[in-house]
Amino acid sequence: MHKGFRQSMAWLHTWSGLVVGWVLFAVFVTGTASYYRPEITRWMQPELHSREAFGPDALAAAVERGVAYMHVHADGARAWFITPPRPDKPVVELFWRRGAGQAPGHVLLDPETGAPAAVRDTRGGDFLYQFHFELNLPPLWGRWIVGICTMILLVSLVSGIITHRRIFADFFTFRRNRSHQRGWLDAHNVTGVLALPFHLMITYTGLITLSLMYMPWGVTAAYKGNAQAMFAESGQIARPRPPVGQPGTLAPVGPMVLNAMARVREPLERVSIQNPRDANATVIVLFEEPHGLSHQHPQVAFDGTTGAVAQIVAAELKPATKTVATMIGLHEAHFAGPLLRALFFLCGLLGCAVSATGLILWTMARVPAPGARASLGLRLVRALNIGAVAGLSAAVAVYFLSNRLLPTDLVGRADWEVRAFFGTWIIAALVPLVRPQRRAWCESLAGAAVLYFAVVAADILTIAEHPLRGSGGDLLLAWFDGLMLLLAVLFAAAARKILRREVLRGARAIRADAAPAPASPIGARGT
Repeated sequence: MHKGFRQSMAWLHTWSGLVVGWVLFAVFVTGTASYYRPEITRWMQPELHSREAFGPDALAAAVERGVAYMHVHADGARAWFITPPRPDKPVVELFWRRGAGQAPGHVLLDPETGAPAAVRDTRGGDFLYQFHFELNLPPLWGRWIVGICTMILLVSLVSGIITHRRIFADFFTFRRNRSHQRGWLDAHNVTGVLALPFHLMITYTGLITLSLMYMPWGVTAAYKGNAQAMFAESGQIARPRPPVGQPGTLAPVGPMVLNAMARVREPLERVSIQNPRDANATVIVLFEEPHGLSHQHPQVAFDGTTGAVAQIVAAELKPATKTVATMIGLHEAHFAGPLLRALFFLCGLLGCAVSATGLILWTMARVPAPGARASLGLRLVRALNIGAVAGLSAAVAVYFLSNRLLPTDLVGRADWEVRAFFGTWIIAALVPLVRPQRRAWCESLAGAAVLYFAVVAADILTIAEHPLRGSGGDLLLAWFDGLMLLLAVLFAAAARKILRREVLRGARAIRADAAPAPASPIGARGT
C-alpha cells in the first residue's frame, strides 16, 4: 500500500460516496418522508374526514362488508386483505392477490354501506415509502440496488470516521467565508457528525430488514428455502395451511374478528383470508404491535370454514428473533411518539444534507484552473448532482401538485401522479446538461420553490374545507401546507444566494475588462 491507512480511507470515502450518492440521496429523501406516510396519504385524500374511534361491533360489520365485496369482485383471488376503518382513515381498504402474472386488486369502501368510497385514487405516502427501498423497480432488482448502495454507505460512514481525525472538533467549526470548498466541507462534517449515531443505526438496520434476501443461505440449508416455515417456527406469523384443492364455504368472518379482539387487547390492524374458496381456508386477524421497539404483531388464526381458533401468535419472541424484530422496529420507528418521530425526521433531513453536500463537495474539489475547461466527466457529474438534488425535490412537489390538479375521476389517476413525478425528474435531470452550472442550480432551485408555492396555492384553492378558508376543516392540511411553504422559502433563498454570487461574479468580470492596461515600464520602448 503506497499510501497511509488514513489516506486510503479518504480515497475510499470519496469515491464510494460519489458512486452511490445520487441513489442514496433519493433513498434518504423518500425514507425521511415515510416517517409521516399516513399523514401524507391523508393529505392526498382530502375527502376523508377524521371521526371517532370505531367500536368492536362496527369494526366486525365493516370487515363483513369487505368480505361480501370480495366474494363478488375477487372470487378467484388466492388471498384477500381487509384493513378495517380507523379514526384517521374511516374507510375499509381491500386488497387481493390473484395468480402469478395477474395484477392485484385494490379498492376503498364506505364502512357503513359497503359501496366504493368517493375518494380520489392515489398511492399517497405508500409510493414514497416503497420507492425508498425499491426505487419503483421490480422488487428483486430495486431491493438489491438499494441494498448494495446501503452497504457502500456503511463503508463510506466508517471510512469517513477514520479519515476525520478531528471529527468532533470540526463539528464546532463552520468556516463559510474562508473558501467555497472549505464551507462545503464544514457543512458536510457538521451535518454528518450531528446525526452520526442515527446514520449508523439507520444504515445498518436498513440492511437487516432485507437480510434474508441478501443472505438466504441459512434458510436454504435449514428450511429448504421455505422462509414461511422459518417465520412460523420463530413465532412471527401463524403456521401456513396449504390448500387441499377441495371447495369450501367461508364461515362468517365478523364473529371471528370479535373473538380475536376479545383475546388481544391491541388495536385491530388487518384481516387476511388465505385460500378463501378452499376447504382449508384460513382467516388471520392481525393486531398492531404493542408499544415498544420490537416489530411484532399479535395474531389469531382461525379455520376459515368452521370459525374455530387454529393458533394464537403472541408478541413474545425468542432472543434471536427479538433482536431482528427490534432492529426492524428501530428502522421504521413505529414505536416513536410525536416528538421522537420529529427527531427521526430531522435526523433524516440531515442525512439528505450529508449526501447533497458530499456530492457538491466532490465537484468543488475538482474545479479546473482559471481559464481551463472542465472535463466531460466533471460536467456530467455536475449535471447529475443538480438533477439528483434539485430535480428530485421538484419531482416530489409535482407529485403533490398533481394530486390536487388531476381530475378526481381520471382513469388510472394514481399512475398518472407517479408519471408526473418521474416526468418532472427526467426533465430536471436533462436541462442541466445544456445550461451553465451556476445558472442551472439557480433555475432548478427557483423552479422547485415555485412548485412548492404552487402546492400550497392549489391546496387552498381546490379544497373547499381547507382551514385557511375559514371552514374549520382538517388541521392536517394547514400543517402540511406550512411545511410546503417552508420548503419553498428555503429553495427560494438558496436560488437567490446563487443568483447574487453570479451577479457579483459578472460585475467583477466587467470591472476587470474595463480596467486600464498597466503602463509600460521605463526603458521598455526601443530607441
